[in-house]
Amino acid sequence: MQTVTEEQGRIFREAWIAGVHKHFPGEPKPGYVTPWEDTPDWERQAAAAVYTQVRGFVEISGGMTAKLTRAQKGRFVALCWITQIHKHIDDPKPSYVADWDDLPEWQQETDADIFERIEQEQ
Repeated sequence: MQTVTEEQGRIFREAWIAGVHKHFPGEPKPGYVTPWEDTPDWERQAAAAVYTQVRGFVEISGGMTAKLTRAQKGRFVALCWITQIHKHIDDPKPSYVADWDDLPEWQQETDADIFERIEQEQ
């Protein structure tokens, strides 16, 4: 049986993979679309943590996250993810912790998709 955290992490990962397939120009790197079962433990933990942060944000807003722009939603996911990278990786590559404006468009769109997927959860 899956734990709540595992289920939440899996939802995050599935939303990421769907976004990559939708928005990435060309053929994505295999690591971008690695299935949950093959995802490293630290990344599973990070995915579950970001899901929890987004879900909490949606709940405490009283549903007002629906009024945010896609960019605002994506920025929130990106910032939460950057924090998890710093938590799990001592000296991350700059591209792993890039600010929103420095992310490629496909990644911005994917992050916004992730937020909206989590926002729909009950």
